[in-house]
Amino acid sequence: MAETAASGPGMPQLDVTTFSNQIFWLVVAMVVLYFVMSRVALPRVASVLADRRSAITADIAAAEEYKLKAQEAEEAFKKAEADARAEAARIVEAAKAEMQEALNAQIAKADAEIASKSAESEKRIREITANAVEMVNEVSTDVTKDILAAFDVKADARSVNAAVKAQMKGDA
Repeated sequence: MAETAASGPGMPQLDVTTFSNQIFWLVVAMVVLYFVMSRVALPRVASVLADRRSAITADIAAAEEYKLKAQEAEEAFKKAEADARAEAARIVEAAKAEMQEALNAQIAKADAEIASKSAESEKRIREITANAVEMVNEVSTDVTKDILAAFDVKADARSVNAAVKAQMKGDA
């Protein structure tokens, strides 16, 4: 049996006697395939491509619209931000002015207190100075009397007081 199979005609596609049959059915199959493809499959593919093209066009148009809306929103945000910054600057300036007024009032109050205390201090210094001058006069009079007494010089209190006052004033 192996010999019979080996001596047979071989592959039927390569048999020259069936070439015309094979070519006929190849042409028939190609024509049928062409008509099926051109009438059924290709229109469907073309409609899918057209649908995709229209969807892409619509998406691009929507994207442009959203882009314009985003730009408008960004401009509105920038304007709102600028307005908010201006309002904040105005509030800061108002707060600064208010604090400056309060500071000026406090400074004026402090200046008044300082002036009052300064006047009071000057008054006390004048009193202390007057008391010191009076005490110096008394001490000078007492010392002069003691010195004169130590030298056995007799002088009345009026002349000693006059001499000390004259010396204190710088007349002598």
